[in-house]
Amino acid sequence: MENFPLKALNFHGYLPGTVGKITEAHALYYYEHWGFDRSFETQVGGELSEFMNDFQEQRDGLWVATIGDSFAGSIAMDGREAPAKGVRLRWFLVLPEFQGRGIGKALMEQALEFSLNRGYTEIYLWTFKGLDVARSIYERQGFRLCLEQQVNQWGQHLTEQMFMMNMESS
Repeated sequence: MENFPLKALNFHGYLPGTVGKITEAHALYYYEHWGFDRSFETQVGGELSEFMNDFQEQRDGLWVATIGDSFAGSIAMDGREAPAKGVRLRWFLVLPEFQGRGIGKALMEQALEFSLNRGYTEIYLWTFKGLDVARSIYERQGFRLCLEQQVNQWGQHLTEQMFMMNMESS
């Protein structure tokens, strides 16, 4: 599949309905592809709501990709724990109908540029084994797997993974 013409791709931050769209996209995708139960949707919705309630423009970032009026994907940088742990990459998802067109790469570039401009040197993210396309995006950008552990959550037994990136050495 060809890369989507980036001129047709729009980015925005929060707009009314953004929390619901990101939560719904994650809930549907992970239910359909991984069998996650309602605890996943409620966790995403709750944590995303907390993030937005405490959002500080100089510390945090949120980008939503749209094609016309259609939600295509999202990514966020959560800086609430940055001094101690680094900035956390969160809610990175491109809907299946838009995957393979360069949107994930464009979202990631937005997030990494934000992090660099804010002076963040450590970035981390949590994911799980099996998301191979996302992992390849992370690794191309300089993220490295640093932890794996077995967990029972969202109605599944998963291998949870933590990736980290040091902006100074990448």
